[in-house]
Amino acid sequence: MAEPVRRVSAEESAYARTLLLHEDADILVFNKPAGLAVQGGSGVARSLEDLLAVFAKSNGKRPRLVHRLDRDTSGVIVAARTKPAAAFLSAAFASREVIKTYLAIVCSGGPATPEGEIALALKKTSRKGLDIMEIATDGQAALTRYRTLAATSAAALLELQPETGRMHQLRAHLAGIGRPIAGDGKYGGLFRLAASDIPSLMLHAARLDLPHPRGGRAVFEARPPPAFAEVLRSLGLESADNA
Repeated sequence: MAEPVRRVSAEESAYARTLLLHEDADILVFNKPAGLAVQGGSGVARSLEDLLAVFAKSNGKRPRLVHRLDRDTSGVIVAARTKPAAAFLSAAFASREVIKTYLAIVCSGGPATPEGEIALALKKTSRKGLDIMEIATDGQAALTRYRTLAATSAAALLELQPETGRMHQLRAHLAGIGRPIAGDGKYGGLFRLAASDIPSLMLHAARLDLPHPRGGRAVFEARPPPAFAEVLRSLGLESADNA
């Protein structure tokens, strides 16, 4: 039985299409703004999953998301239009065939070495009723590669490539090395750096390089949103914005 199609307004339909980076018979690629939840739930008035109803087939079947981004993370996210495409892409993410590249503005300057790896096991726990990932020797293995693109004494712009896909991995890993992401209140990120206000989480999914269901590979990119670019400028890191 086809799943019911959520009714979307003309305004929502137009909005959903402004987020679209690419579409073909198998996939849809979006540039998700910070603040838009990927899935519905308590307190969520509108989610990207809801907006997929705009792209439903005549039989009511909607595209399905094959990976996730945190609500306050912006950037590239992919949905599959068919069940075979969803299975193909889900397998590609699970087998680490997808190369994910993020940009993050972190507090306290760059890491001790300009590039390297963060290999810290992560364990899900609850703090004040909120799910959070903690560094734990008995946690799941997690690996993040990083490269410093620009740095001052107060902040740095990092390029990140998570090898694994644990919940909040980038946020927990950077906090774990004493460089929390700016605007990340859950993991100790500051909301003011060098006299600059940080309006939200400074984490952006800039690039996805993935195998396409029809063969070959496809690369999709999205530049950081204006708020991210403004923080880069205010912190003197804008020359490294090569996303």
